[in-house]
Amino acid sequence: MKSVTVSIHVPQTPEQVYGFLDVMAHHERFTNHYLTDWRYSGPARGIGSCVTVTAALGGTKTDVTIEVVEADVPRRIVERNVSAAGRRVAHGTYAMEPLRTGGTHISFTYRWVHAPLPERLLAPAVRTMMRRANSVAMRRLATELAHHVPAAGVAEADEQHGGDA
Repeated sequence: MKSVTVSIHVPQTPEQVYGFLDVMAHHERFTNHYLTDWRYSGPARGIGSCVTVTAALGGTKTDVTIEVVEADVPRRIVERNVSAAGRRVAHGTYAMEPLRTGGTHISFTYRWVHAPLPERLLAPAVRTMMRRANSVAMRRLATELAHHVPAAGVAEADEQHGGDA
């Protein structure tokens, strides 16, 4: 199946975005519209950080185990997703690129490694559902970053003015 990529621009630096995304528990804040019942294991951040969630898409629910398997600070985080009793294996990759005007271009690519036959047969519909869910997640991520991580210029101004900016 072809991969699905969604993206957004945010005013935070790649280091700030990476720092937020590196903490697995933060993902619940922007994906809980379709991923629920979060059960954490492993370290709180970095490679080996793991969660099992219930994914609800297209009228079906399934448990998914998501584990961080690669990290390239502050550019990339790769998660391995396993569900459907191992019949569905995918990689979710967050990529952070600095913008020339400041801020960060964040992209998330969901790439199927293996998919059950019904999903392969309905690939266009499955990809549309994933694109919609992940587009909402990107907008929610931007909102979470705005609430919890100051924009690059604001953080620098605070440091220069002793926090009185």
